[in-house]
Amino acid sequence: MTTMARTSTGLAYPDRFYAAASYAGLDGSLNSNNNDVSSRFSNEVALILYALYQQATIGPCDVPKPSSWNPVEQSKWKSWQQLGNMATTEAMRLFVKILEEEDPGWYSRASNFVLEPTIDVQMNTITAENGSLVQTQDKDVISEGLGSVVIYDEWISPPITGQNPKARYQHGAAVLQEKMYIYGGNHNGRYLGDLHVLDFRSWTWSKVGTKAVESPSPLNIAPCAGHSLIPWGNKLLSIAGHMKDPSETIQVKAFDLQTGTWSMLNTYGRPPVSRGGQSVNLVGTTLVIFGGQGANRTLLNDLYILDLETMTWDEIDVAGVAPSPRSDHAAAVHAERYLLVFGGSSHATFFNDLHVLDLQTMEWSKPAQLGELPTPRAGHAGVTIGENWFIAGGGDNKSGASKTIVLNMSSFVWSVVTSVEGIVPLASEGLSLVVGSLKGDDILVSFGGYNGRYNSEVNILNPSCKLNLQSNIKEAPSAVHNVTNTTRDLRSEFEIGQGKIREIVMDNVDSKPTISECEKTNERIIATLKVEKQELESSLSEEKLQSLQLKQQLLEAETRNAELYKELQSVRGQLGTEQSRCFKLEVEVAELRQKLQTMETLEKELELLQRQKAASEQAALNAKQRQGASGVWGWLAGNPPEYTAIDNHA
Repeated sequence: MTTMARTSTGLAYPDRFYAAASYAGLDGSLNSNNNDVSSRFSNEVALILYALYQQATIGPCDVPKPSSWNPVEQSKWKSWQQLGNMATTEAMRLFVKILEEEDPGWYSRASNFVLEPTIDVQMNTITAENGSLVQTQDKDVISEGLGSVVIYDEWISPPITGQNPKARYQHGAAVLQEKMYIYGGNHNGRYLGDLHVLDFRSWTWSKVGTKAVESPSPLNIAPCAGHSLIPWGNKLLSIAGHMKDPSETIQVKAFDLQTGTWSMLNTYGRPPVSRGGQSVNLVGTTLVIFGGQGANRTLLNDLYILDLETMTWDEIDVAGVAPSPRSDHAAAVHAERYLLVFGGSSHATFFNDLHVLDLQTMEWSKPAQLGELPTPRAGHAGVTIGENWFIAGGGDNKSGASKTIVLNMSSFVWSVVTSVEGIVPLASEGLSLVVGSLKGDDILVSFGGYNGRYNSEVNILNPSCKLNLQSNIKEAPSAVHNVTNTTRDLRSEFEIGQGKIREIVMDNVDSKPTISECEKTNERIIATLKVEKQELESSLSEEKLQSLQLKQQLLEAETRNAELYKELQSVRGQLGTEQSRCFKLEVEVAELRQKLQTMETLEKELELLQRQKAASEQAALNAKQRQGASGVWGWLAGNPPEYTAIDNHA
């Protein structure tokens, strides 16, 4: 549960606690009816306030459990007991924070106190599954003049003056001379071309007046989004980006901070195609450009280098397996040699993979990620501090990424820095993240983003030194609670006087010196690391055993495969023999068919000859019969037979 409230800086602890307790109506009596508390707040809040008051004034609950016939006293006793061994100072702070959350104007309405200067306070209350209060992380920003002080590892909204830029996302952000410059972006589908600057020394926004370089033909600096903004000398370089009328190739624009003018830089070589959502990283005097989405929505995974001294493009042929085509990913450079690419999306898939390019050998690799693996995301932003790569925001079109994460770029171990709740700018896509400086500390500064609405808020986070750990430490709840108490016992209160901020360290009255507590914390961390090492070694042994079993199964499968292959070859041989035999049989059948046809022809010819023979015999018989008949009639007619024969022959 996260809210914003206003509270006083005039009273330090424990006076502030007693003032809050008096305002809430708690008099410290164990048997108090607390009618005033129950009338002002809900039952749940009243029970929490009662338990925290008892913890702060008496200590851990050691009174007997009330009888079951009194449910109110039972509930109060249970709430108090669930606080366990919470430190007195911690209970005081939680009491005040919850009161400020429920009644933000309590101090101004308190009759016994004078209204003091106010500060912004953001509360984040975490409740366990059983309803007990586990911990409350306060996010205080105390501002006076040009300075701000923040609590470690929590996002807060600093007090900012000046006119905020229009809400946007997919803009470019860069830091030069302790100032954050914001250029371009997207708002309601329209590309922006304005330039704004936030001075980290005064935390004041102002709009930068810009103009194009005078030339024979006016230079049109088109609004854009999805571009990259890189500081180079006394200039800001805007690389690529989506535009209303996209060019064929990437454009490189430069803004000169001294003259306040935009110019289009001429480049040589073969430039990459126009795109947006790419990553651009400065390595020495070169820019390394990877991926993005082209103007025709084509996803890219090509790699180009632009030499800023010669302004020459060079497309790089890389070895290894490159990341799949993607846009809206994050990239960082480690040790001036390794390019790390994380996340991004295609048209339908969101990624949480990590790829590393060795810029000396130009070979891609995909290392194993350790720790708490981040969820798939796109539109996130990242910056590096030392060997730590901090990443915030992003999402998967369904929900925003609520956790701010950090990757140790030497060991590839992920850790969670903090998390936010609800639909907030820090869980947005298309936000920007830069590294600023505050009272000598490197801080993370976020701006803008889109999470259902366009944002223009600035948030800052001061990462602590504990993030240098190269492993993801998971402690038991009690150990985490102890470490939290130790950290919070070092809360700082600030009193403003004569234009200066004085830091007052509030120590736990029951705690030992800070060094001793830190040593105990380190011992717990070392013990946890040893346990984790043993677990990893045990897991490694199991993995090796499983690997041997898989190798044995693979060997058996290969042997069986060889036997099956031999059987297959034998069957193929038999099949070939049968096919040859069938071919011979088909030839014989064809020959027999031909002979059969010949026999049928001969039979037809024989039948014809027989018919002709029969016809001839019949004709001869007929002739003989006629000859006999003519002889008889000739004799009867008085003609001799010899004459008749002669006449017939004639």
